[in-house]
Amino acid sequence: MTPTMMTKEDLRGLGAPDLVYVREIRAADILEDAPLPEVKGLSIDPETTLYAVHGADGERLAVMMDRETAFAAAVAHELEPVSVH
Repeated sequence: MTPTMMTKEDLRGLGAPDLVYVREIRAADILEDAPLPEVKGLSIDPETTLYAVHGADGERLAVMMDRETAFAAAVAHELEPVSVH
């Protein structure tokens, strides 16, 4: 079977634009992606577990300190959160 790549438009057509997933992520992964000037003065252990909210297309939309806040933020923005392990 050949894998099929779905575009954002494909996902939107399936009703997935409101679907987001929440997964654990290490603070070190976020710090790697952040521009250095934005990281100055931030005091967080790189091994801290954070919770990232991703769109159905995989785009990281937000990062929260705990799972409950990540889910609450998604719901507050009228999105449908699901967990990913």
